[in-house]
Amino acid sequence: MQPAGRIGIERYMEIRFAQAPAYSHDGRTLYFLSNITGTPQVWAQDEGTPWPRQVTFFGDRVLRVAPSPAAPRLCIAADEGGSENAQLFLADAYGLGLRRLTDDPRTMHVFGGWSPDGRRMVYSSNRRDGRHFDVYVYDLETDTHQAVWVSDDTNFAGPFSPDGKAVLISRMYSNLNHDLFLLDLATGEISLLTPHTGDAQFREPCFHPNGRWLYVVSDWQSEYGRVARLDLASRAWTWLTADDWDAECLAVSRDGAWLAYARNEDGTSRWYVHRLTDDGMTAEGGSWTAADLPPGVVLDAAWHPMAPRMALTLSSPLHATEVWEMALTGAAASGGEEEGAQHAWSARRITYASISGVPAETFVAPELVHYPSFDGLQIPAFYYRPKHPGPYPVVVFVHGGPESQSRNAFNSVIQYFVQRGFAVFVPNVRGSTGYGRTYVHLDDVRKRMDSVADLAASVDWLCAHGDARRDAIAVMGGSYGGFMVLAAVTHYPDLWAAGVDIVGIANLRTFIQNTSPYRRHLREAEYGTIEEDGEFFDTISPIHHVDKIRAPMLIIHGANDPRVPVSEAEQMVEALRARNHPVEYIRFEDEGHGVVKLANRVRAYGAIAAFLERWLVK
Repeated sequence: MQPAGRIGIERYMEIRFAQAPAYSHDGRTLYFLSNITGTPQVWAQDEGTPWPRQVTFFGDRVLRVAPSPAAPRLCIAADEGGSENAQLFLADAYGLGLRRLTDDPRTMHVFGGWSPDGRRMVYSSNRRDGRHFDVYVYDLETDTHQAVWVSDDTNFAGPFSPDGKAVLISRMYSNLNHDLFLLDLATGEISLLTPHTGDAQFREPCFHPNGRWLYVVSDWQSEYGRVARLDLASRAWTWLTADDWDAECLAVSRDGAWLAYARNEDGTSRWYVHRLTDDGMTAEGGSWTAADLPPGVVLDAAWHPMAPRMALTLSSPLHATEVWEMALTGAAASGGEEEGAQHAWSARRITYASISGVPAETFVAPELVHYPSFDGLQIPAFYYRPKHPGPYPVVVFVHGGPESQSRNAFNSVIQYFVQRGFAVFVPNVRGSTGYGRTYVHLDDVRKRMDSVADLAASVDWLCAHGDARRDAIAVMGGSYGGFMVLAAVTHYPDLWAAGVDIVGIANLRTFIQNTSPYRRHLREAEYGTIEEDGEFFDTISPIHHVDKIRAPMLIIHGANDPRVPVSEAEQMVEALRARNHPVEYIRFEDEGHGVVKLANRVRAYGAIAAFLERWLVK
């Protein structure tokens, strides 16, 4: 039965999510994060019970939960007010006995992993110097923190080795260039595992339980991220997947029998599970997909500690973002398989966090399209059309990053706009990830405005093929997407009927100067430096072209934003108001880089919808 009448913004913002599953040490409880109460907290689904229980009750969001591999104990990461300066907490399986392990709200603490015996944890923090991250080990028995690797770099702790004697460390030179190191905890000696020249990513490393091999997703010597096996003794690399689409969400089972990963095929995930042979390689012809998973995006995955099954987060336009579980079926699951037998995996939905929101039959799946830009480059995009015929007012919705990608996932804001009668066009302009290393570098530094030209080119496609009203096309985005909005309305002012900037960059010079110290060198690799590119920043930055803006503007920002300081929004608002240009400004004192809290989301996106209707619906 179809719902009667228009559904309000409150109901769409009430659509909840469940994600980031992790099993308890004995596999009897599945922990996950959900905003069922309005703010992300830890929840637990116990074996044999029909309803999950809430574990944490923080006033602000929880960012991560990591169960101990050896005891009923949890490590929890949470921040305050959107600051992203996560603190680490320890609690029992019910969230009781909660105590702080770190207490410095000025610095970040990033959980790395538990030791196999559950007696230690490894994490990273920029407490010594806000620009750099060091690696620490916390000992539960002695209640002590020890700095085990200190350097003036961006070092993130990874997992312990299976014998607990070493820790993997990932060093980031930029978002697209990494190295992996293995640190011997007894001697302090550190070994570089990934010597390379040029940019290369080494992501999602997983040890085989025998400790001889490391599995990783890398685009080293490749166009796309591939699954590779690294022999830790010989340092020999073996590639296990093709160089065609990015692999992601890599996970190796606790017994070393199975390897799973998702393949990002033009923005939609396909899930693969491989049987591993005795030499740690994938069995010949041994790939099987979960055909009964709905089309969408796999965000993360975790293997059960004992059984051949795994939990994963699936975000689907028609099913919202929920936790699913996959299990091996048939003879293989009971240990009676014959050599060469086909393996079947069944999938079932575990959580129903989203069910209290909008009826699922109102959701709309997008159409995958490709359109030509100014130089003939084909730009991929997802196009959401209302269920009624056009012509439509359209919102061009730009992702952040810029090293990011809009995916075939669930977005309650998009679904709300479509229900209100707007078509929503979601492009992956040049510079987006997911389409190979060549594509992702097409907007670097002095090529920045080519990606803005891709936005301008979308208008022609929308009018020719998308049944769009040329006089009713708005551009909207957050973070770097906010910069794209401001760049679009200043450099292509005649195309847009309205602009919505959420936590966006108005001035590349002041952004680089004022972003959090640890982020500056990471962003300079993408944008350039003030010393070498400052004049170019001034040439393209929207703040220097305010007089060209014709579109009415809505600007939203969080006062605690550590990435794009709120001053970026306020210098743009001040400049627009000085010219008596139509601009609305919403500042949230209790938010950071984005809008997270339920009441704030209702206010923000309700205001955006009203703004768009005022200027696009005629």
